[in-house]
Amino acid sequence: MSTPTSTTTEPGTPAVLFASPAASSGPEHVTTPTAYDGILLAGFGGPEGQDDVIPFLRNVTRGRGIPDERLEEVAHHYRHFGGVSPINQHNRELKAALEAELAARDIDLPVYWGNRNWAPYLEEAVTEAAAAGDTTLVAIATSAYSSFSSCRQYREDFARVLTETGLGGTVTIDKVRPFFDHPGFVQTFITGVRDAVTTLTGDGIPAEAIRVLFSTHSVPTADATRSGPSYLELGEGGAYEAQHLAVAEVVMAAQEQEVAWNLVYQSRSGPPSQPWLEPDINDMIETLPGEGVQAVVIVPLGFVSDHMEVMWDLDEEATETAAEHGLRSIRTPTPGIDPAYVTGLVDLVLERVNATPKDERPALTALGPWFDVCRPGCCENIRAGFKPAASGLLP
Repeated sequence: MSTPTSTTTEPGTPAVLFASPAASSGPEHVTTPTAYDGILLAGFGGPEGQDDVIPFLRNVTRGRGIPDERLEEVAHHYRHFGGVSPINQHNRELKAALEAELAARDIDLPVYWGNRNWAPYLEEAVTEAAAAGDTTLVAIATSAYSSFSSCRQYREDFARVLTETGLGGTVTIDKVRPFFDHPGFVQTFITGVRDAVTTLTGDGIPAEAIRVLFSTHSVPTADATRSGPSYLELGEGGAYEAQHLAVAEVVMAAQEQEVAWNLVYQSRSGPPSQPWLEPDINDMIETLPGEGVQAVVIVPLGFVSDHMEVMWDLDEEATETAAEHGLRSIRTPTPGIDPAYVTGLVDLVLERVNATPKDERPALTALGPWFDVCRPGCCENIRAGFKPAASGLLP
């Protein structure tokens, strides 16, 4: 794996769109403190009733021409839970936890919450902030890794919202660095694996008969290859796969017992003809009894909270697959509102407020600390190309 290295912005390179002065020239890690007015908590969004499900899925798949009958194939996941995704409630809880942590540390920064795909929308949050006079915002996206869907798409939405609301000349939005290897994010997974393995071995299952499966959302291979800056040679899976592998290695290195592990993928939604990252978690589980495995520890490494793809794809489908093949399974927690995670998110904001030097920023892998300002050509959407995006250099 290659470690991100410094590059020099060529003279004449366009300024970073909609950025604070400290980030507008595109440094990899900002070196000038910024007096932010507020925090923008940027979520994915989710339906909160049966009538919301199809309109929500139309928002998620906008521009792809997917008919409603195909959306119904996914809708049944939500309908199984009454049409309610837990993600909005999780973000309400995270917003409250961030506000409590900020107050406890005497940090006067209001938190505005907006979603990409469902109410409250990003447009509402940014408009509310501007109306309050809070125009220099630092954003926390509820996703830790580098890829189009987990980073650049949020940045494109920031740019779109500022353009469509007419606030592009008034409001700036910076984004905290992808926090995949920040200790506050990783600690939940370290503890979760330790507790699960301890439970299983305490019940008489030997460590060599346990397999830890680190699960994350699959993405098209073409998108994965383009995740992260193009000049980093990170293999076919790009920064997205490399970051997950690096974090999984950290989690397992912190364990008291040696247990085998794999990185697996879930929630594929593309056509069979399109290559996506593999192996699928269910396909992997089916092979494990033949390897002498008796139990699996399912770790939702790619997720910050127990939203629909954790509840359905892991708690329902993967758990059922394990049972069908005679395997005991334990699914470990997501960060949610774990105090270490909430504290870590505030620390990430303060990195930007104080322009913390790179070598003083906590990062548990050799890949980090990742960039404050995304590099040129980072995380292209192979189907749509590059659209204007805040918090990064063009394209």
